Amino acid sequence: MNGPGAQNPASTIATLGAAGFAVVAWGITPAVTKLAVGEIDALTVGILRTVLAMAPGIPLALALRLPLPSDRRDWCLLMISAACGFVGFPLLFGIGVELTTTAHVALIMVALPLFTGLFGAIVERRWPGPLWRQGAFLALTGEVVLVGARFGFDEPGANLEGDLLTLASCMTAAGGYIAGSRLSTRTGTWSTTLWGLSLGGLVLLPLLAIRVGATDWNAVTVVGWSAVAYLALFSTMLAYVGWYWALARGGTARIGAIQFAQPLVALAVAVAVMGETITLPLGFSAVAILAGVAIAQRGRN
Repeated sequence: MNGPGAQNPASTIATLGAAGFAVVAWGITPAVTKLAVGEIDALTVGILRTVLAMAPGIPLALALRLPLPSDRRDWCLLMISAACGFVGFPLLFGIGVELTTTAHVALIMVALPLFTGLFGAIVERRWPGPLWRQGAFLALTGEVVLVGARFGFDEPGANLEGDLLTLASCMTAAGGYIAGSRLSTRTGTWSTTLWGLSLGGLVLLPLLAIRVGATDWNAVTVVGWSAVAYLALFSTMLAYVGWYWALARGGTARIGAIQFAQPLVALAVAVAVMGETITLPLGFSAVAILAGVAIAQRGRN
């Protein structure tokens, strides 16, 4: 009987590779989103990344004859996955990125594995141990310093509303991860992703019609369209497929630790590509948050 803890070496490499692909794709996402919202209305960017991914998603799901949920419980999981991962997250995240810095977004995203682990523990009705709680407290302290640092230090471009919206988007995404990973063990990762994406896109399609006038489309450059295309194809579709597949085979606690690398990728891109600087409070927050998450993940194993 195969399970998350009984994989052969080849299967383990494949699982870690799929999770690693998702983490890198999502790590690049804050910088790409920043480029997109620089030319397109932020709310419209969040809508487009789901609606554009839905366009090939529905025909592909039909062509592959991917199964829909078979009972009420699985339909509930699909709707939660769609609402959290493909509606709530992209809308909150797009606006949050527009209002704050890419570096802040990168570090706030460190909270994702904590929320994923916490929500997973709630669903499994198993409260995390003391080591996890200590790590979560340390990481939360770093998040508080990060969000409140602008009141005592010069943090150009950082914004309280943007930080809080980004934090809310992480909580939303974590809820979607748990629902999607549980559903994918029964219907498959492609079914979970493409049908969830389709539901989310259908919900957002009317909103896109309302928001289309908020952007001067003639002023959008190749950079803006390329950024939106990346968000739709990689951040919204392929990364979710890889992540759900890895979570279903490797387990939430084990694979969730790989998200530890996601903010490091995002922070490196923010500094190297976006030209942002590492300030004193940002550096302190980074150490506290990363150390806290590392301790918390040890407590989940």
